[in-house]
Amino acid sequence: MLYSPPMTMRALPFCLLILMAISALGQEHRASPLSITTSRYKSTYVKIVYSQPQKNGRVVFGGLVPYGQVWRTGANEATEITLTGDVLLSGQLLRAGTYSIFTIPNERQWTIIINADLGLWGSYNYNPKRDVLRLEVPSMTTQDVAEAFTIGIDARNNKAGIYLHWDKTKVVIPVEYKEPDAIP
Repeated sequence: MLYSPPMTMRALPFCLLILMAISALGQEHRASPLSITTSRYKSTYVKIVYSQPQKNGRVVFGGLVPYGQVWRTGANEATEITLTGDVLLSGQLLRAGTYSIFTIPNERQWTIIINADLGLWGSYNYNPKRDVLRLEVPSMTTQDVAEAFTIGIDARNNKAGIYLHWDKTKVVIPVEYKEPDAIP
């Protein structure tokens, strides 16, 4: 006579399969994956959390992302920046805290918007009354094509550049880290 395992043993693979399927349902697949970039200078830590849309053969700026309109600066939720200390962005003071980053892309220059609202999906509920600061930065064309939208921080001592790069377009936001006693 052949051995037949008890019913509970035979049901185990099926139960495991069901549990794996339920677990997979809880996992969200994003076409634009979440990414984080960070930098530290002395006691100031900067973290930017954003989603990376892909070019996928599309015309990005002036097409997928229209010129002259507020953009969430990535995909999915609005991009957020957290600072543990005060910094200067293009010479303008930004106090420690967490903020949303919106942008208004144009061919030659972008408006960078730091906004107090958090947890927004896209820029649909963007409220300009909550802007903490706005600054203009030049837009440049690169030879390198960035397939995925990328935010990075090039840090050199107390100065850095937060760069936004997608397709052949790149903008750099000048950052100056200041120690607390050096902020006016």
